Amino acid sequence: MQIFLNIVSAALAAIFIQNIILERALGANVLLYASRKKEHVIGFAAAITYTTTVASPVIWIFDTLLGKNEYYGFIMPLLYVFTIALIYIGTLVVIWRFFPSFFKTLRKYVHLSVFNCSVIGALFLCSQQGNDIFAYIGYGFGTGIGFLVAAYLLYAASERLNSKLVPAAFRGYPIMIVYVGILSLALYAFTGYSTSAV
Repeated sequence: MQIFLNIVSAALAAIFIQNIILERALGANVLLYASRKKEHVIGFAAAITYTTTVASPVIWIFDTLLGKNEYYGFIMPLLYVFTIALIYIGTLVVIWRFFPSFFKTLRKYVHLSVFNCSVIGALFLCSQQGNDIFAYIGYGFGTGIGFLVAAYLLYAASERLNSKLVPAAFRGYPIMIVYVGILSLALYAFTGYSTSAV
């Protein structure tokens, strides 16, 4: 039961308190692309959740074995990219071999959903916040779900944000950035920060 609670609490922290998109602004360009269609939202979020959840225990192993090394900070990003690349290639080979029709659909945008700042940022968040393998898995899973929440919020508002009521100069990318900024401020309230009295 304690293991389950560790995973759930880490996942909830990654979804709401430390949302990779809205709190840290990692992967915002992928978010804007994914939020164009509902299918993209689900596909991108599923790929990011899968990659971060599978990669997080591997990163825990690297952190446990090599974390004490003084040069680990220099090689850590390379290990992240190496781990993501192995998961990406291995998964694509399995899908290509056993599900060829799904592979044709998947190959269009799977590289965008796997190799982006939100995945690498999720692994970095695991290394910084996780204290055991279950917290790593929780942060990995929660980051993907946090991306889904942010992408769906943007998708749900995109029709109104691109309506004729929005001035032409703000339509499209500028109003999306303003909207993401407002969402970021709203989620920032979950962290409990307040201004200090002077």
